[in-house]
Amino acid sequence: MNKKETIGTSSRPAVISEEPRGKIIALALLLAFLWGGNSPSIKVGLQDFPPMALAFFRFVIGLVIIGGWSLFRRVSLGLRPGELPRLLLLTAIFILQIITLNTGTLFTTASRSTIFINVYPFFTAIFAHLWIPAERLSIPKTLGIIVAFSGVFVTVAPNLGNGETSILGDILVLVSGCFLGLRVVVTKLLVQSIHPYRLLVWYLSLSLPCYGIISFLLERGEPMQLTLSSAAALLYQGGVIAGFCFLAWTSILERYSASKLVVLFFATPLSGVLFSHLFLGDELTISLLGGAALVAAGIYLVNMRG
Repeated sequence: MNKKETIGTSSRPAVISEEPRGKIIALALLLAFLWGGNSPSIKVGLQDFPPMALAFFRFVIGLVIIGGWSLFRRVSLGLRPGELPRLLLLTAIFILQIITLNTGTLFTTASRSTIFINVYPFFTAIFAHLWIPAERLSIPKTLGIIVAFSGVFVTVAPNLGNGETSILGDILVLVSGCFLGLRVVVTKLLVQSIHPYRLLVWYLSLSLPCYGIISFLLERGEPMQLTLSSAAALLYQGGVIAGFCFLAWTSILERYSASKLVVLFFATPLSGVLFSHLFLGDELTISLLGGAALVAAGIYLVNMRG
C-alpha cells in the first residue's frame, strides 16, 4: 500500500472506510466483550502495583506477543522514511491516554471509570467527522451514539454510588476517553500507509521507556508485589487486551469505518457486568437487560444502511 497520509495539512488522500459487515461486526463485538474486563483488571492490578508500573509491565507483555506474532508473519518492522514523526505523535497520545486512565481509575470506582472511558465513541465520531471525509456525522449516527451511551449509563448507574470516588478521578478518566477517541482516528489514518503490526510494535516500544522513567521518578518506594490476583490481572491486560485485542482492532481499523466500529464497543460495560454475574455471582439486574436493549438500538441506528 503506497498511499501517503498527512495529518494537519490540506492534502488528504482518500482513506479506506468500508461499511463493517458480518464477520467484522462479530469480531468487533468479541473485542468489545473481552475489553469489558479491562477496567476491573486494572482496578485489581492497582492493589499490588502503582499506576505507571502496572502500565509498564502490561505493555511489556503486549509487546512480546505483538512482536512475536509480527516475526511469525514475517512483517518487516524496520522504520521507513517519514514514519518516525507520525509514530511519535501517536505514541504521545497513547501515553497520555494510559496515564490518565490508570491514574483516574486509582481515584475513582471501576463503575465510574467504565462510564467515563466509554465517552470515547463521541470523541471518535467528532474527530472522524473533521478528518475523514467518508465518516461525516449524520442525524441517525449521532442519535445512535447517544442511545447506545444511555444504555451504558443505565447498566452501570446502580453501582455508581458504591466505593470511594473523587471528582479528580472522574475528570482524569473522561480526559482519557478524549485521548482514546483521538487515538482511534489517528491510528485509522496512519495504518493507511504503515503496516498495523509495525505501527503497534513501534508505538508500544517508544512508550515503554516513558512509563519506566515516570514510575522510577514518582513511584519509587511504593510497595509492589506479584500476587495470584495481580498476576492474573497483568496477564489479562497484557496478553488478552494489549496483545490479541490490539492486534485485531488495529488490523480492522485499516479498512473499516472507525466511527461505525467504535459504537460496537458500547457493549464493553455490558460484558463487564455479565462477567461479574457469571464468575463472581453478582446479581443480573433489570438495568443490564434495559441497557443491552438501548446499546443494541444505538448500534443499529449507527450501522443502518440508507
